[in-house]
Amino acid sequence: MSSHQTLHKSNRKAGQVTFDRNELRILLNEYSRRVAAGEWRDYAMDFARERAVFSVFRHTAEHPLYSIEKFPGKGGRPQLYAVSRGPQRLKQSENLETVLDAIKAKPRLRTVG
Repeated sequence: MSSHQTLHKSNRKAGQVTFDRNELRILLNEYSRRVAAGEWRDYAMDFARERAVFSVFRHTAEHPLYSIEKFPGKGGRPQLYAVSRGPQRLKQSENLETVLDAIKAKPRLRTVG
């Protein structure tokens, strides 16, 4: 026996935090640039009641290289974005593009001598 799903209804659970279309565009644009540069290879998205997470991986079987989180605004506060590398939170802001600046900036190495 097969099951069917109605396409016009959302599969999203009530109260679940998600990324909207514009946020996904921003995240996937950065992801595609990094894939083209050979820096990233895979991504995953997790949605829960307290946050949504977009994680990027250098290799599929590794821990995430970076995790970009979206926290909903509560009690009149604006929503918040954060980018982390492992347990270290690199940047936090109310603006997604501002948060992504933390992973766009690369250290520049110069030869001396």
